[in-house]
Amino acid sequence: MVSIPSKNIWMRRQQCPCGDWKCFLAYEGEAEDTIISPESAVKNVDFGSSEAMVAPYVGMVFKNDNDAFDYYGNFARKNGFSIRKERSRLSQQLGVYKRDFVCYRAGFAPARKKPTGEHQRDRKSARCGCDAKMYLSKEVVNGVSQWFVVQFSNVHNHELLEDDQVRLLPAYRKIHEADQERILLLSKAGFPIHRIVKVLELEKGIQGGQLPFLERDVRNFVQNRKKLVQETDALLNEKRENDTMDLLEACRVTKESDAYFVYDVTVDENDRVENIAWSYGDSIHAYNMFGDVVYFDTTYRSMTYGMLFGAWLGINNHGKIIFFGCALLQDETPRSFAWALQAFCRFVKGRYPQTIITDIDLGLRDAIRSELPNTRHIISIWNILPKVFSWFSLLLGPRYSELKSELEVLYHVESTEEFEYQWSQMVSRFGLNSDRHISLIFSLRLFWALSYIRGCFLAQMASISYSKSVDTFLKGIFSAQTCLRSFFEQVGILSNYKAQAAHEDLQYMQLRTCLPLEQHARNILTPFAFNALQQELILSMQYAASEMANGSYLVRHFKKMDGEYLVIWIPEDEQIHCSCKEFESSGILCRHALRVLVVKNYFELPDKYCLSRWRLGNSLVSYGEHGNQIGIDKWFQEFNCLTETLFSEASLAKERSDYVRKEITKELTRLINEVRDMPCN
Repeated sequence: MVSIPSKNIWMRRQQCPCGDWKCFLAYEGEAEDTIISPESAVKNVDFGSSEAMVAPYVGMVFKNDNDAFDYYGNFARKNGFSIRKERSRLSQQLGVYKRDFVCYRAGFAPARKKPTGEHQRDRKSARCGCDAKMYLSKEVVNGVSQWFVVQFSNVHNHELLEDDQVRLLPAYRKIHEADQERILLLSKAGFPIHRIVKVLELEKGIQGGQLPFLERDVRNFVQNRKKLVQETDALLNEKRENDTMDLLEACRVTKESDAYFVYDVTVDENDRVENIAWSYGDSIHAYNMFGDVVYFDTTYRSMTYGMLFGAWLGINNHGKIIFFGCALLQDETPRSFAWALQAFCRFVKGRYPQTIITDIDLGLRDAIRSELPNTRHIISIWNILPKVFSWFSLLLGPRYSELKSELEVLYHVESTEEFEYQWSQMVSRFGLNSDRHISLIFSLRLFWALSYIRGCFLAQMASISYSKSVDTFLKGIFSAQTCLRSFFEQVGILSNYKAQAAHEDLQYMQLRTCLPLEQHARNILTPFAFNALQQELILSMQYAASEMANGSYLVRHFKKMDGEYLVIWIPEDEQIHCSCKEFESSGILCRHALRVLVVKNYFELPDKYCLSRWRLGNSLVSYGEHGNQIGIDKWFQEFNCLTETLFSEASLAKERSDYVRKEITKELTRLINEVRDMPCN
């Protein structure tokens, strides 16, 4: 009987070892085990050990018949044969109360009747009447069921196999789940069976013929899986059609209750849904405030429906992910991506983002080039590095970590000329001149290398911390959903930034430099933006600023560790520009520009360098009294005064110091535990 998955399974688009970054696993489920002996017969056994097992004996006791089968199976493998289940007997009181396990060569094959006029191969049977066996009987002792060995024989009428032969018996030729996925990936990429076997041998670092299964097992597995997929396709198509209609109905109902909810859909010639996209009123409002940079994630695909999920995400002034909209696409062609981008632009009434950040996808690149010609397209380095691992870890072996380190260094190279020179050196050193993946990465250098994208506004969304936040956010969406409608509801819940903000408090922003610039920044910036600027302000103290004849400044680190930067100062317009272009990239002034402002005796940041997207008053929701720093400052000063007095008194004698250390640790631990038990609001 064919069944379809009960859950809507989502998985990341996989990288295929064949090297094609477009390949991914599109099958679901596990192959049926056609081996007579179960996998449990060989689990948790060290078959390479020479230590002998105790042979089963009459009177030996097991908790259940499965344990007995496992034990006898382990014994059989160590001794050059395999076993199978023969007969069992049943009673109304005890259920199954007798089990017979026999050697795989026990009994004789029944004679087969050949149809008249048809040729049939006369396959030789492995059965030869071997009498090796273990019979068990169940008894209830003090209310507990136990299985006893009532008969055992280890006398065989055939040769027993050596270790390198016994592993090839059908009972032990198991294709494990990880190998199944690999085989399906390679098969979908067009690899013939013998090449698939060779790839598996290379990946495992073993000699030819040493896999725990044969080439014909791989062929049978692929054929059985294809047959299973064909049988389930019809049912999956019906389920997909029904669920997409439910999703459309959910969109219509939501539109009735939320006038600002928007959705769009395309259908094929049979009126079946191809693509669907939607967004919420709150999401559109969030985009109007923080839509300068958009992250378009396309890393997840539904294994049940065969649809690609694309999500438009952003970052608010508190550094939190915000949801702008999403789409379910039938495929990942430029045509589908172009439709998704067109739909999103309609949702936001033609307000194109300054920058869009994506994964490596040539079809998506072409669609962005066509639909968003004035938007800068960036590929995050944190989306590239995982692909580098899948492409080169096997090829380079232990040298892969060296390649990864060099790529990260190249990412930060200052000039494009130096980047291209060092790239050429790296490719030659690793012998990758003809590798198509390294050529692909280089061809996309304008989209990811800092020397090419410096000055492009990214709002700190090309960082590893944002990449991890996106992954966490999407995993919250892709908790196991039973249907598309449930998935739609989950997206709606996680897109509600007002509900999320209710569980967030503003951080306390402590002054660390006592500079007026820092005090001013704390009054107008969110904690997220203030912390970034504060870090730059602290580091600015390590730089020397030398004024030039034209009024510009050369700013150098006092140890000259990272070269020099040119800071252009235009006093008439209060304009300041640094060659590092950090402000143009993040909207936060860099340490070099801040150093010049300090030299110029600035006590407040020029208004134009406090972007509205990072200001405290530009939040999507009001934080009320959480933004009041005055009372917190006073309390913090009182606390500092008390602790200074305490440590001054304690430092006068060792006894005092030991006593304070003991008591303050105990008291602070008690206070922390009590405070954590108090309500947050």
